[in-house]
Amino acid sequence: MATLQKIRSKGPLLVIVIGLALFAFIAGDAWKVMQPHQSRDVGEVNGEALSAQDFQNLVDDYTEVVKMMQGVSSLSDEQSSQVRDQVWRTYVNNKLVEKEAKTLGLTVTDAEIQDILNKGAHPLLQQTPFRNPQTGRFDKDMLNKFLVEYAKMNPAQMPAQYVEQYDKMYKYWLFVQSTLKSSRLAEKYQALVSKALLSNPVEAQDAFDARVNQYDLLMAAIPYSAVPDSTVTVKESDLKSLYEKKKEQFKQYQETRNIKYIDVQVTASPEDKAAIQKEVDESTEQLRNTTSDYTAFVRSSGSETPYTDLFYNKAALPSDVAARLDSVKNVGEVYGPYTSAVDNTINSFKLVAKAEKADSVQFRQIQVYNADPAKTKATADSIYNAIKGGAAFADVAKKYGQTGDANWLTAAQYEGTQIDGDNLKYIEAINNGEVKQLSNLPIGQAQVILEVMAKKAMKTKYKVAVVKRAIEFSKETYNRAYNDFSQFIAANPSVEKMVANAEEAGYKLLDRADLYSSEHTIGGVRGTKEALRWVFDKAKVGEISPLYECGESDHMMVVGLTGVTPEGYRPLKAVQGELRAEVIRDKKAEKIMADMKAANATTLDQYKAMPNAVSDTLKLVTFSAPAYVPSLHSSEPLAGAYASIAEKGKLSTPLKGNAGVFVLQMYGEEKLNETFKDKDEETTQENMHARFASRLMNDLYLQAKVKDERYKFF
Repeated sequence: MATLQKIRSKGPLLVIVIGLALFAFIAGDAWKVMQPHQSRDVGEVNGEALSAQDFQNLVDDYTEVVKMMQGVSSLSDEQSSQVRDQVWRTYVNNKLVEKEAKTLGLTVTDAEIQDILNKGAHPLLQQTPFRNPQTGRFDKDMLNKFLVEYAKMNPAQMPAQYVEQYDKMYKYWLFVQSTLKSSRLAEKYQALVSKALLSNPVEAQDAFDARVNQYDLLMAAIPYSAVPDSTVTVKESDLKSLYEKKKEQFKQYQETRNIKYIDVQVTASPEDKAAIQKEVDESTEQLRNTTSDYTAFVRSSGSETPYTDLFYNKAALPSDVAARLDSVKNVGEVYGPYTSAVDNTINSFKLVAKAEKADSVQFRQIQVYNADPAKTKATADSIYNAIKGGAAFADVAKKYGQTGDANWLTAAQYEGTQIDGDNLKYIEAINNGEVKQLSNLPIGQAQVILEVMAKKAMKTKYKVAVVKRAIEFSKETYNRAYNDFSQFIAANPSVEKMVANAEEAGYKLLDRADLYSSEHTIGGVRGTKEALRWVFDKAKVGEISPLYECGESDHMMVVGLTGVTPEGYRPLKAVQGELRAEVIRDKKAEKIMADMKAANATTLDQYKAMPNAVSDTLKLVTFSAPAYVPSLHSSEPLAGAYASIAEKGKLSTPLKGNAGVFVLQMYGEEKLNETFKDKDEETTQENMHARFASRLMNDLYLQAKVKDERYKFF
């Protein structure tokens, strides 16, 4: 109990209101309801399948870890999608490394893991709650104490909430332990590959010279933009020839789909807005006459901002309210109604109270709980009277298995969250208590002996009752939009017809090429998973989908499949835009070079005198980094390459660059005042090789023939 108490003291709200951050979710039962396809697989790595059930279990475990690390009770849809992606990436990478490690004989022993714990420096350990309060570093003694307490724990003699938190902590530690082992194996494999890529004195000298030798250059250039695209003819054979040369760059390792879709967002009609305005007007008049129970009144008004009877910093209020608060001079005054474009709402508010309040309060507490409420009260009264009679708070706390350590409650810990019931009572007692005041608070089934010890950071704070109503569409408006869209889809049951008639019907047609099954949305609209499944599971080219209701119940979507790009080499048609641009650039370079040759230019000034020519001075150019040319608005690696071998004063031949054809003349060179140290340079090169080694994971991924079919389930 003592260890858990110490850990939980980091978040004072969690210490007393046990249920505040707990999230009950039984993975097995939830899976049966939500995922009927238990026998199917979400993917495959090296021929080894991962079932949907096993993947969901991994996701559930990691979700609990994330919630514990972030101190939240649930995750948003976006966060849940990120968790699933992270779990999949980690699973795949672990499988890739495990296969290679097994072949090479690499293992991670229990002794290695224990050594990591003894050192306590691993970044993952610093994210656990098992940290020394004084140093902030991982404390293995704190971990061991928790593990001993967990092993001796008798669930029958503890509140269910405590048992649940202990179980969560233990599962969290098992996750950390497993992750330490897999990450250690990956580190050993990476180190093995990195050490196989060595540097040598010749490479070290070349790298040193490329960095310290600097050159000053004069340039004359004709940019490609000087030649109109209309003067360049691109033949089909040109595209095919370039495609064959660059074909390996166009290899695609996953199938993608091309779609056209219509996304209809339903918005409030003028009639909807007028109706909401009328309701806010009425609520505003009632707000002027309300003098008590603002919580109930604000709730009855349908406001999106609940009222909490606590003093808040101005910054914790809705931004539109905070911006207008200074316009309210007197307590009891009402401001509004007004429309806020920031969040599309109609608003009014009343300044209920204003006072100077501490932003941070230090307190300590002793929590008392017994299955028998009468015993809880008797024990709490006894503790309260003992401390009132002069007993040391810390000594009494230790007698009941608690530390009695001081904690700080800051406004940032509760502002922005909905607080009521026992939570509100608890925070009020801390904020409103006088320094050195002792309280005996009944909180739920427990009681708390609470002492306020200090207050600091006095600020002006406010109690504000806010009526905030979103300008939402009515059911009638949505039904009208739904019926119109349904009729359009029924009348245009193919991609061809949808494309031909969308604009005339008032719908905007959207395109998306190369849609991957691993994506979570179509067009960034939430709730489009079913549409995504249709695209990859059922659709045939030329077909359109059913109407999908999505977004925050404010979007409707129809999708048409226009093409499938299978795994393998992307077809010429799919990349011809990129190829055409390169062919045009090459043909322009040929023309410019031909013009330069015809001009018989032999000096820099003669090149500068050519039509459309630009000139530049490039200083401190090195071989190790591309030179940026302002007149061409481009980086030109050839400038550094030429400079490294140029003769001083000699003019180069025309060079085909990224943004134009240019000639260079080196007129100055110098060397940085650095001493060559072969070992240092070799170490630098080896570190660069180590970064290259990380790319090996991509090669392993391709060899493993990874299949990702998560879209069928999630």
